[in-house]
Amino acid sequence: MSETTSRFTVSPTWLEERLDEPGLSIVDASWYLPSQGRDAKAEYEAGHIPGAVFFDQDTVVDPDSQLPHALPDAATFQRHASAMGLSEADTIVVYDGPGLFSAPRVWWMFRAMGAQDVRILDGGLDGWRAEGRPLTNEPTKIAPSVFNAELDEARVADLDGVRRVIEDGSAQIADARPTGRFTGAEPEPRAGMRSGHMPGARNVPASTLSRDGRLLPPEELRALFEKAGVDLNRPVVTSCGSGVTAAVITLALETVGHTDNRLYDGSWTEWGGREDTSVATGTES
Repeated sequence: MSETTSRFTVSPTWLEERLDEPGLSIVDASWYLPSQGRDAKAEYEAGHIPGAVFFDQDTVVDPDSQLPHALPDAATFQRHASAMGLSEADTIVVYDGPGLFSAPRVWWMFRAMGAQDVRILDGGLDGWRAEGRPLTNEPTKIAPSVFNAELDEARVADLDGVRRVIEDGSAQIADARPTGRFTGAEPEPRAGMRSGHMPGARNVPASTLSRDGRLLPPEELRALFEKAGVDLNRPVVTSCGSGVTAAVITLALETVGHTDNRLYDGSWTEWGGREDTSVATGTES
């Protein structure tokens, strides 16, 4: 497949032809839920795209936060990204195993921290491997580099911001969790977490936005947003369980030209884990 449906994605052919190109950095951003039974770091060490570095989403976090995957400050992100040999001036291609699960989160993080040219590999590593493209288990040699990070706070929503959105209706909330968890019919995977959703939120399951690990075409994405009740002419806050798959919605929004969006970093882990937040259930908004 040589063509993609988003300016933020690249095809396997495009990437393979540029593996040795100066200024191109490749990042393995694989991360999995315990229920998926996959070890991202072990898979990386067993075989990764030549030149790729591993981005540990459980390590590149705010060390002072009790929430999983909390976005670090710019200095912390800069330290980690620089240690990976990355620069904000690079063309950064991010991938994960299945294609559009955890890679969009790291795509969003790099962009929030100042990188201008960040892409996602269509089909992920699973698709790359299925097509017989090159893999290596050799450690990637990391050249000295500095990633000059500067957080764009306009890309991030916090608890207080989400409270205001719910109170004044100034933005819509798009929730990427599966429908059963959104409605409260299925329990949350984290113990002690309430089920349901934020009042007024719309359900846009992340899994519905891709096919075979590739983002859907823009016209299909627009139709899905419309069906979910998301008005693309208004601001949107994206959310999910812990801030990972919310970025799949962010990617889809940006692909159809919607730029007035923020990602709720604490997501349902923060909202559903508190006693002072309102929770709706069923299909009620």
